[in-house]
Amino acid sequence: MLDQPASQPPTLDPVPQFRPYDPGPFRMAMALTAVAEPDWLELAEDYPTQMAERHRLLHATPGAVLACLPEAEAAARELLDVLVAHLCTHHAAWFERSGRVLHNRLLGERIDLDCGMDALAIAGRLVQEDFCIMQPHDNGHHLTAAVLCFPTRWSLAEKLGRVLIDVHEKVPFYADRLANPVERFFRSLKPGRLAQRLNWSVIDDPALFQLNGKGRDGHDAAITPDNALAQLFLRVERQTFRRLPLSGAVVFGIRIHVTPLDRVAGDPGEAARLSAAIQALPADMVHYKSTGRFSAALLEALGRHAQESASRLPAPDAQND
Repeated sequence: MLDQPASQPPTLDPVPQFRPYDPGPFRMAMALTAVAEPDWLELAEDYPTQMAERHRLLHATPGAVLACLPEAEAAARELLDVLVAHLCTHHAAWFERSGRVLHNRLLGERIDLDCGMDALAIAGRLVQEDFCIMQPHDNGHHLTAAVLCFPTRWSLAEKLGRVLIDVHEKVPFYADRLANPVERFFRSLKPGRLAQRLNWSVIDDPALFQLNGKGRDGHDAAITPDNALAQLFLRVERQTFRRLPLSGAVVFGIRIHVTPLDRVAGDPGEAARLSAAIQALPADMVHYKSTGRFSAALLEALGRHAQESASRLPAPDAQND
């Protein structure tokens, strides 16, 4: 991989603003939607910042963010080939391939695809998505490889080699409500058919790389109704799914979005929507997401913001009553 003088990059799109929480009763569902091939990956204005952090992690702590069992090596190489082909086809303004060299105009780099570097390490240096490779076995799909620079409070080392239901063993309600539907979906997914879902949490740390933090109880006195919206963040995972045609592995992609809650609450109606969604979380999910440590302060802050926003609305026109 050789650095090249950076030229003026093409304009990137604004970062998508996802608000996937549901203000109604809590539901444990996959909530899948179809994705067109050109929309598989997100390249947005936060690309340079996130890619710098990915490069740092892959260089400084490869053992924490990269793993591949021998049985997944062919699937990892296939994923890289699919990824490079996608970038050169659907993001051709930024990526161009010359033989086995890929030119990344966004970072001013050229990447030798035969440099001997692990295929997943190269993939992790190209896009903001993390990728988990899930391979089918008699008892279900197993996590056999991943580049996971931005985990949301889970460890790749602890999950590697495990079947889906065991990967999610600590997720409330997963075994009873989602394990069978998820496995059926994975087995039925056809090459060329892509899907996505969104997952969300409210967290007290904006860091992209987070190994720990789930299942914490107690009270965080540092977060108060006066500072909660400035101290807390909405963390959204855009999760994508596709099957590789040759190896048959399922690629689970994860793109992370972190937004300060004061920005979220600044959007009309969002303070009330988020407050309702948090109040609807069952106790087991509150514990799992560690939101109980600050939920009282957060709910009071959101309530205040919702009331202030409502008070600023213009009075109804009496002539239109």
